[in-house]
Amino acid sequence: MAARASELAQQIAALLPQTQCMRCGYPDCAAYAQAIAVGEAAINRCPPGGAEGVARLSALTGKPPMPLDAACGQETVRSVAFIDESACIGCTLCLKVCPTDAIVGTNKRMHTVIEAHCTGCELCLPACPVDCIQLENASGTATGWNAWSQAQAEAARERYARHQRRRAAPSVTLTPAPTAAQPRATVLTPVSPSSAQARQAAIAAAMERAREKRRGTAG
Repeated sequence: MAARASELAQQIAALLPQTQCMRCGYPDCAAYAQAIAVGEAAINRCPPGGAEGVARLSALTGKPPMPLDAACGQETVRSVAFIDESACIGCTLCLKVCPTDAIVGTNKRMHTVIEAHCTGCELCLPACPVDCIQLENASGTATGWNAWSQAQAEAARERYARHQRRRAAPSVTLTPAPTAAQPRATVLTPVSPSSAQARQAAIAAAMERAREKRRGTAG
């Protein structure tokens, strides 16, 4: 049973757009796919996939198609984030939440978005303390899977996997050179990465702030 659920989860994940936006209520697309596979989540919680995404999941799982869950958002055009470079303060907060490492920059230096790698997840918007990031339409009138391709989804999935591996790898810090009165210590000291739970909690809080912003704009 577990093997069957794991196989089904992989098949479901292959049908998701891999934006890693968390609008479904799960930490990433893989977690949502797993939840569907074990019957814990409905197939209509992915706004980036839109109605076409629901239809694909319905065909795979045998579950009846249904409208998108409005609590997760609406099917929209594909967006790309852009940074107002004149207003950017180089805080690096957006770098930390970008699931595909589409933002580049260093501390106290201007950041910029690599458009080809941006999934439009919106996680960077609430993370920016000076609101210098905005979304621009990248697909015209096309929405859902009509605004996204399987090749783009696979590229985003691979970039997210690399992002996860990089975050999981222990970092190292340099210890000061020993003085004459101190024994020589190991120069490289492993530093444990932040817990996955803490990261998920931080991103969940950022997404809630993003939802509040969207509700405020709609009002």
